[in-house]
Amino acid sequence: MSYRNDPYDPKQVALLDPAALAAAVADAEQAFAAAADPDALTALRPAHLGDRSPVSLARREIGALPPAAKSDAGKRVNEARRAVEAAYAARAGVLEQEQAARVLVEERVDVTLPYDRRPRGARHPLNVLMEQISDLFVGMGYEVAEGPEVELEWTNFDALNIPADHPARGLMDTFHIAPPPGAESSGLVLRTHTSTVQTRAMLTRKPPIYVIVPGRVYRTDEIDATHSPVFHQAEGLVVDKGITMAQLRGTLDHFARAMFGEGAKTRWRPHYFPFTEPSAEFDVWFPEHRDGPQWVEWGGCGMVNPRVLRACGIDPEVYSGFAFGMGIDRTLMIRHGVSDIRDLFEGDVRFARALGAGAA
Repeated sequence: MSYRNDPYDPKQVALLDPAALAAAVADAEQAFAAAADPDALTALRPAHLGDRSPVSLARREIGALPPAAKSDAGKRVNEARRAVEAAYAARAGVLEQEQAARVLVEERVDVTLPYDRRPRGARHPLNVLMEQISDLFVGMGYEVAEGPEVELEWTNFDALNIPADHPARGLMDTFHIAPPPGAESSGLVLRTHTSTVQTRAMLTRKPPIYVIVPGRVYRTDEIDATHSPVFHQAEGLVVDKGITMAQLRGTLDHFARAMFGEGAKTRWRPHYFPFTEPSAEFDVWFPEHRDGPQWVEWGGCGMVNPRVLRACGIDPEVYSGFAFGMGIDRTLMIRHGVSDIRDLFEGDVRFARALGAGAA
């Protein structure tokens, strides 16, 4: 039987002889058994299972048989091919297992070697401090809130009682996002404070609201020992019925003791913030300051301005609230006697270890 476009033309049916088929199977099994690796086994496949292999050629000879003999011959050929395929699969499984075992030996890692063969990294002390602050307030029943760093101008300013012509808006030294072609403004800024997340919390939650907001903020400050265009804040917001300044004072005193030791306490000074009224700046008495016990400026606070509550859909006749915020970078510098904020961003692992940040 001839195949179209195939030069092979059967002349006899000797390949269909049971002895010939058995020999073809035996040759294939012997060849497969001699393969030393999967690649070598794959290279042998065409010779024993390809179109020109003995069992494939024998299948072509079936057409030359009388009709009565074709069925028996077909069974013999199929059995032979299945035997060759089974031998191939069995050898492939063995070689794969041997290769996997060899890889485990050759690429093994000695876990008993000392872990400190190379210097270990350390977590950044700012990240550690933000987690400590979050854990403190979670323990007081607060929720950790997060928000985008690229923020709407409305969320960053207008909702916080800082309209477009408000002088406080110019004092923020804001990074404005470039507008699309043809537009006057993108309406987007890099957030200047984490108060934006407080706005979002009031817009998306119903009172009572108790949130702590640690995060990164941006202002166009020149880099020096005490300023950076990128720094970190932790702000707290409480909105509930019957909230008072006394509760704010107690919260900040507890916060100060957790950050600076049991001897820490806060001192308030009258101040102005557009989003709180009344407002205050607060200092912390730090008995372990490197220059001796002293008052150190720490942050700002106050009762949430009724206009802010109203802008966020909260009735100021029913609810009141307080808010506070301080620099996490400044807190870290006070606690550890760091005099230059640039040390926080140098990436020196020795600095992180010295501040007790622990291993990464």
